[in-house]
Amino acid sequence: MTKKKNKIPSKHIIKLRELKRNILSIFIKHPSKHYNYKQISSILDKKNPRQRELVIQAIQKLVVEKQLLEIKQGKYQINLQKEYVIGKIDFNQNGNAYLMVDGLEKDIFIPKGKTGHSLQNDIVKVIVHQFKNRKPEAEVLEVIERFKTQFVGKFEYTNTKNFGFVIVNKNSLHTDIFVPKEKFKGAKNGQIVLVELVNWHDKEDSPNGKIIKVLGDPGENDTEIHAILADYGLPSEFPNEVEYEAEQLDTSIKLEEILKRRDMRGVTTFTIDPADAKDFDDALSIQKLQNGNWEIGIHIADVSHYVKPGTLLDNEAYSRATSIYLVDRVVPMLPEILSNNVCSLRPNEDKYTFSAVFELNNKAEVKKQWFGRTVIHSDKRFTYEEAQEIIEGKKGDFEEEVKKLNELAQIMREKRLKNGAISFDKIEVKFKLDKHKNPIGVYFKIGKDSNHLIEEFMLLANQKVSKYVSTNKKGNPTGRTFIYRIHDDPDPTKLLSLKQFVNTLGYDINITNKKDTYLSINKLLKDVKGKGEENMIETLAVRTMSKAKYSTENIGHYGLAFDYYSHFTSPIRRYPDIIAHRLLQEFIENKPSANKETIEEMAKHSSEMEKLAADAERDSIKYMQVKFMEQHVGETFDGVISGVTDFGIYVEIREFGAEGLIRLRDIRDDDYRYDEKTYSVIGQRTGNQLQLGDNINVKVTKANLEKKQLDFELIG
Repeated sequence: MTKKKNKIPSKHIIKLRELKRNILSIFIKHPSKHYNYKQISSILDKKNPRQRELVIQAIQKLVVEKQLLEIKQGKYQINLQKEYVIGKIDFNQNGNAYLMVDGLEKDIFIPKGKTGHSLQNDIVKVIVHQFKNRKPEAEVLEVIERFKTQFVGKFEYTNTKNFGFVIVNKNSLHTDIFVPKEKFKGAKNGQIVLVELVNWHDKEDSPNGKIIKVLGDPGENDTEIHAILADYGLPSEFPNEVEYEAEQLDTSIKLEEILKRRDMRGVTTFTIDPADAKDFDDALSIQKLQNGNWEIGIHIADVSHYVKPGTLLDNEAYSRATSIYLVDRVVPMLPEILSNNVCSLRPNEDKYTFSAVFELNNKAEVKKQWFGRTVIHSDKRFTYEEAQEIIEGKKGDFEEEVKKLNELAQIMREKRLKNGAISFDKIEVKFKLDKHKNPIGVYFKIGKDSNHLIEEFMLLANQKVSKYVSTNKKGNPTGRTFIYRIHDDPDPTKLLSLKQFVNTLGYDINITNKKDTYLSINKLLKDVKGKGEENMIETLAVRTMSKAKYSTENIGHYGLAFDYYSHFTSPIRRYPDIIAHRLLQEFIENKPSANKETIEEMAKHSSEMEKLAADAERDSIKYMQVKFMEQHVGETFDGVISGVTDFGIYVEIREFGAEGLIRLRDIRDDDYRYDEKTYSVIGQRTGNQLQLGDNINVKVTKANLEKKQLDFELIG
């Protein structure tokens, strides 16, 4: 699929549209106040002349749009007579919507029928109607910016075949898209297609569109996977010109380049990765020093040596920002010649790397550190299973080195958890696929010591690189621009709700300060291990956490209990790691600091693409789960309640990790109502309670591949 490229922003570009929104949110939050451009610039931290000029331009545009009034020369106030507001629209299932506006604590209600031609997540302009005895309501006047214009749906045409409709099964589109005959692009009735919204005239009920790609017949693996990618606007293949540029790269290892690097080819080095991995982007080296300490090298593929700023290859990598790991395939960030060949740290091959080298004593304390470009030669490729067997006592290659690395990793892990890092056991659902990529079995991947070994050394490199660039030898800030992986503190309101709820079960958490909070959450997770309420409490604890993201503003990483943290160790599959490599090299070479606004824009884009990729990955798992469960319709299973809503309860089948829905209207023994405080539904006559984390029996009644949805019936 051809995808519009997101060019890497130049150093002085700021989105004027976004700046206008930020300015307007200040006036909305303080409707009685007036400001001049200097005050607005100060609030938004726009200090240099170029930034202030853009603030002036944005204010002037808001005046022209009559959203601001110039009440005195150079002084502005929001236009309360019009009460125009711009924000993002969020629809619910019944067709009503809410307007989310930066700076406003509460969203503005938009009733069904007043949403105009807006779609989910569009930026819209509304007029707010004030009422004496009820809350204000808004009416959409104009769509300022479409969130998306391409949608995936099922194509159906009329008997005459003169026109058809694409039916989109998403909350983001509450109407079908009309397609005239000349825009069918060969699509047949019932096929899954990618359609583009062309226009939506004022008096028309449905928008007009054109089919831009036929994805195939519903239920076929390739059709469904390509539909998932297309629905999120994600690519499925590389443009020819990008593939060509990658093939023209000089991939040979040259003596003149080796001489510029630290040569570590003589040090014992190996990789540990999943059995099916092809993109090995990290390796570990180990050697004992004369003083009894250990030199540990964490070697990362030097992608930035090959991927240069401004090239087609770099633009495409930035546009994608991440590799996408679907159930039956990987959609890589870089063409295969780089991801699986040139950059991959394959055994018995010399490779260019960017390394973090540490001297550790037997207490896993860092005594010295070094960062820079290297050349390595991996001696062996271990799978996690092979490394685990050696850790558990099996004889094999480099067994002493593997065991020593594991010993140091366990010490580091123990220290990290004592310092407050929160430990959620990650259990991944995996599928056994036949040669046609149909699911024939399900298994769970649980992290063992070999996984923790790699994890701890990657965390060490990510933490130390970030701190190295950000602070000098005295611990003072360097003021350098860097890209951080940040994780904010939990929402205090959610923490209080968690505390109050676990109190009812006989547990407690201390939320008086940051350290006590994460230490007591770890203790709580340990205390409920293996008990009936484990699943419920762990689910609620996860929900209190903020989402990690990329930023140039360092606030630390709450979940890891690190003051400094960045992503450095996976540049083959994450663009922020490439950014980190470039910024680190500029720091080593004592070059001027990068422009903060440029890097922040790239950080924001990377966070957005990471979320899209995660959503696509989640949808691919749902699809495979539903496809696998088709063969189990009518069967009964043990399950655990994994979610509770006002319309039904979600249940996860323990045996397969598949989640389905029991609608409240289908539970016949009583009238069940949702209780938000107890995360449960309660029968109004019997008082029966079905609560998050409860174990119940369910029958699989329906497996809907189109909706990627399982329907269950409560048994007993």
